[in-house]
Amino acid sequence: MKICLYGASSDEIDRVYISRTETLGEKMGERGHALIFGGGAAGLMGAAARGMTRAGGEIIGIAPSFFNVDGVLYEKCTEFIYTDTMRERKFEMENRADGFIITPGGIGTFEEFFEVLTLKQLGRHNKPIAIFNVKGYYDDIMDLIEKAIEGNFMKSACRELVHAFTDAEEMLDYIENCDTSKLLPEQTKFL
Repeated sequence: MKICLYGASSDEIDRVYISRTETLGEKMGERGHALIFGGGAAGLMGAAARGMTRAGGEIIGIAPSFFNVDGVLYEKCTEFIYTDTMRERKFEMENRADGFIITPGGIGTFEEFFEVLTLKQLGRHNKPIAIFNVKGYYDDIMDLIEKAIEGNFMKSACRELVHAFTDAEEMLDYIENCDTSKLLPEQTKFL
């Protein structure tokens, strides 16, 4: 499978996030998956890519050409796709992926997560979405989704469209075994 990973681009974060994501990248490679990511050399993007490199996995970086400056992009990608804009980058990442992993990150990661979740809710894709909830990083966002459901801003079925994990192996098991052949009953409630 080609798994798109979203995550932090900063190295100025707790090393636990970096080491856990490097291990995740390594496990992805060992299981024969390809990594699709934003091409960054630092942060959790770089951590996942380093893990994939150690495992000998396929790494597909996708970034706007204006990011192609010394040290910003991961140099050991199997393939690198340059786009003109961030919008094109996201489009390429979404379309090439068979599933999504959201690791801890900032506003860009949040935006990417909510976009793929919205597209799944609208039935535009049925690819698995998994949150790598290292150190409870996404607890508040999961609580926010519950609050929106309780307030009738979202359908309760939405909670079945994304799953959070603290264990990389369990998360990869979920992605590998998710049936993407048809829309979920939860999705048809939105159409």
